[in-house]
Amino acid sequence: MKRREFIQKSAISALAFTVVPRVVLGGKGYVAPSDRINLGYIGVGKQAHGLLHSINNCKEINVVAACDVDKKKLAYFLNLAQKSQENLKKPTTAIQGYGLYRELLERKDIDAVVIATPDHWHAQIAVDAAKAGKDIYCEKPLALTIAEGRAMVDATRKYKRVFQTGSMQRSSFNFRQAAELVYNGYIGQIKEINVSVGEPVKQCDLPALPTPEHLDWDMWIGPSLYRGYNPILAPPLEDEKWAWWRGYRDFGGGYVTDWGAHMFDIVQWALGMDNSGPVLYIPPTVPNADTGLSFVYANGVKVNHKQWGVGNAIQFIGDKGTIEVSREFIRSNPENLAKMEFSKTDKRLYYSDNHAQDWVNAMQKRTKPICDVEIGHRTSTLCNTVNIAYELGKEIKWNPKKEEFDNVYANLMRSRPYRGKWDFNNF
Repeated sequence: MKRREFIQKSAISALAFTVVPRVVLGGKGYVAPSDRINLGYIGVGKQAHGLLHSINNCKEINVVAACDVDKKKLAYFLNLAQKSQENLKKPTTAIQGYGLYRELLERKDIDAVVIATPDHWHAQIAVDAAKAGKDIYCEKPLALTIAEGRAMVDATRKYKRVFQTGSMQRSSFNFRQAAELVYNGYIGQIKEINVSVGEPVKQCDLPALPTPEHLDWDMWIGPSLYRGYNPILAPPLEDEKWAWWRGYRDFGGGYVTDWGAHMFDIVQWALGMDNSGPVLYIPPTVPNADTGLSFVYANGVKVNHKQWGVGNAIQFIGDKGTIEVSREFIRSNPENLAKMEFSKTDKRLYYSDNHAQDWVNAMQKRTKPICDVEIGHRTSTLCNTVNIAYELGKEIKWNPKKEEFDNVYANLMRSRPYRGKWDFNNF
């Protein structure tokens, strides 16, 4: 045998003995480095702490970076993430912190990002992340405006990203059971739906106070019109209250988008409207009312924004029964429906019992997760339109296909004014 042939055959023989199954190499639960998903967090306030727990429990996830404009919150989160990595026996390389999210996105080793900033930043960061080739988990409500939501969808599709909206109620038994019961007609034809969430958005009237040194307030404001710092908008780390930027225009959408993005989302799911939406919005006749609005789908189903007796819950009313659902309960009339098992002939909705793992699985398969960006956009569009109708105080029609109103002022409110040059539409 010639020397070259001997070396080649020896190499092939050696390879045959060294290709060993991963489970043998690493033991039970072993994840090869090539199968790990390197993750960066953008926005690490209170919501991100819960996300860290749920997402990092997925064995494929490896946290490598985080970003926030608040240095104290960033330092606290980096410590949490480091401990989480160690406790789960994951790689313990120091997790890098950033003050500017675009520096985090420039890292080629980051596969995906979690966006848990205030709503007014979602669109710009998500579009930039898609352009940078990152998969995305973005908190709900998906977008502050209708136009921003559509831009997020278009960028996701153009760059072929996997995008999970943080509407995690779709991955819980109560809401899936309720939606499938409605979807399969177990309470007959739906006549009316009542959704109890809080008030719509309002103008911010908070006084400007001195900005803490550890907070980059100009960057916190970002694309929105400038206003001075107030701790209600961005509470310090030690404050246990949820930040209430959610309640004010230019930053959030009130409870209509905060909790509405959860509850109206389940209505959309149950009615099979994930790629559509209502066609008519009817505000209350009482001036300045913060409840009592209704919206109607093309099939005649009417949904009321009203306090029907239980907070943050949904009441489906059909001609053969009712279903009431929240995070704490599901109850029905007839009573046996709440816990019934579906038959093989029933139509089933997308199944997920773990919102984070569903996103991981979708990234690995390059498929759409349970709450894809289009679904998140349609739900946030519904919520934003509820706010628009409350503000206009008059009936407006909506074309879900064209994403246009029959009212010139309402159409102007699909977007918002921006501070400086922001290019979430440039992709």
